[in-house]
Amino acid sequence: MSKSSDVKSIVLAGLIAVGLFAQSMPSHAEGSETLTVAGGCFWCVEADFEKVRGVKEAISGFAGGKAANPTYKQVTSGGTGHYEAVEITFDPSVVSAAQLLDLFFRSVDPTDAGGQFCDRGESYRTAIFATSSQKQAAQDAKAKAQSDLGKQIVTPVLPATKFYPADAYHQDYAKSGKVILTRFGPKSKANAYKAYREACGRDERVKELWGSAAPFAD
Repeated sequence: MSKSSDVKSIVLAGLIAVGLFAQSMPSHAEGSETLTVAGGCFWCVEADFEKVRGVKEAISGFAGGKAANPTYKQVTSGGTGHYEAVEITFDPSVVSAAQLLDLFFRSVDPTDAGGQFCDRGESYRTAIFATSSQKQAAQDAKAKAQSDLGKQIVTPVLPATKFYPADAYHQDYAKSGKVILTRFGPKSKANAYKAYREACGRDERVKELWGSAAPFAD
């Protein structure tokens, strides 16, 4: 084989290797990353973060437990170890994980170890499921939140774990016009969500804690 053929073979092999490497890169190389957090009712967390510029999608689901493919009933009944969680997909060129984490702490009551607002129990606790590259940002955001609030933050920073999306019924709950029967009569899911959020006292408590720093409280 000639020397020029050797060079062509080496170049071709290099191009193939580069192509395979690019295909194996994680999603953030394609302009998106994910961050998973638990902040009580996943409908509320999803609705809050879908408003943030740079967030592409927020999906309600479960994380942190050992049960595979858990149902909503199983998780809320307790014993699975799962939290109600939200997987946030975002464009890091527009909004960083650190910024999202700062918003997260100021959208929940991170001093409550027993649940969130009117929702009590292990599945409604707060948590951050951080990847290795997000761990320091999560710890920094927690320290800053504790300093700003002047109270003990109990929200743990946990290793990222498998995320299980909830059934379609729970996705985009705050925006759905589908009519359902509630104890107050037929309501659209969006109106039922608004009534639930107000009755649960979420925004009231967040504003009490964070004042003008609360990013989503009405």
